[in-house]
Amino acid sequence: MVDVRETSQVDERAADERAADGGARGVRFVDRLDATVPFLLRPYGLLSARARRFGRDVYDMRLLMQRTTCMTGADAAEVFYDPRRFVRAGAAPRRLRATLFGEGGVQTLDGERHRARKELFMSLMTPEARDDLCDIAARLWRERIAAWAADGRRVVLFDEVSELLCEAVCAWTGVPVTRRQVPAVTRVLLSLIDSPAAVGPRYLRGRAARRLADRWAAGHVVRARESETAEGTALERIAGFTDADGLPLPPQVAAVELLNVLRPTVAVARFVVFSALALHGNPSWRRRLQDEDVPETMEAFVQEVRRFYPFFPVAAARVARDFTWRGHHFQKGRRALLDLHGTDHDPRLWDRPEQFRPERFLGWEPDAYSFVPQGGGDHYEGHRCPGEWVTKDLMKLSITALTRWADYTVPAQDLRIPPWSAPALPKSGFVIAQVRLANGGER
Repeated sequence: MVDVRETSQVDERAADERAADGGARGVRFVDRLDATVPFLLRPYGLLSARARRFGRDVYDMRLLMQRTTCMTGADAAEVFYDPRRFVRAGAAPRRLRATLFGEGGVQTLDGERHRARKELFMSLMTPEARDDLCDIAARLWRERIAAWAADGRRVVLFDEVSELLCEAVCAWTGVPVTRRQVPAVTRVLLSLIDSPAAVGPRYLRGRAARRLADRWAAGHVVRARESETAEGTALERIAGFTDADGLPLPPQVAAVELLNVLRPTVAVARFVVFSALALHGNPSWRRRLQDEDVPETMEAFVQEVRRFYPFFPVAAARVARDFTWRGHHFQKGRRALLDLHGTDHDPRLWDRPEQFRPERFLGWEPDAYSFVPQGGGDHYEGHRCPGEWVTKDLMKLSITALTRWADYTVPAQDLRIPPWSAPALPKSGFVIAQVRLANGGER
């Protein structure tokens, strides 16, 4: 069990004292060969494996032909999310900005500009707003389950849930998308998510999708500014937002922020698939969630899915100023990577981390640095994902739909998760068959 630590500002001297057992001091550079290819082949395991090999939570290696500092563990996360030591400007590699993030979005900002932009996103995450999104998604879940039961076809859950979440978040944000347009919009958003770590045609498709998505979203921003049809929606809030300088966002930047609401919501489909995979592999927990209406049980299951299964492997930053931690010199301007997946599987923090054990979360809440599937630190001041609550809400709704609203079988299929795929997904996308309404769909 992890000891919950204070999450106040990091004191450099105290951090170094806590790190006195961090391994051989004075090690600077551990591998002069570029590790880009090994990292692409093993994005979820390489950084933590090297950390164990070197006996250190921090070390340097070359990625994308640049010397890069790699960090893992809860203490490393606490340092990584200290804004005095790390900034996000210029941290994301060009290929991420050209696909996943776009240019000028909240992920790339620091200081007052980041705080102002983050306030916008946090204002969209009120309990009432999240309930509205879940109400829309619940209606779509019931419609889809009824359609699957009526036509009797096999369902690739990832494909269906991606479209369901795309339709739900577009309706919730006020982006006008017809049901016939949903598949095409979903494909574009999925391409933004799938392409950053890809090479060849898939990466090029992601870049083309980014350009298309930016134009499409900017068009909605401009129209929202010219009319009152989006009044009170997330689209209207983004279109009318004034930045830290008191000026409205340029349409291209507002488009990036609109996509920063749409795209991560569609990305939750991966967590939904992992939830279905966990239900399939843990029938006792499936029965428990089906029969019990205990919020703590559902919370524990969702948290363990988020901890156990691979989502995004790392977070990136740049060193804000020279400093030393655990005997390692951090040079101003150098890119640093925090090993998110490795921290969530650190055996020093988690008992039997390679086992799926939701009971570890019953009666215990992890701190902001030992559990980092969507980043660490503070939601309001730092770079932790503002959509984390929405992710959990939509996962809980999906688990309810899969355990209480539908009965189905899981036919033979390839459920392996390729270790080189980031973000990861079972090869089959998780196929279900013989879908029926559970107890008339009333539960």
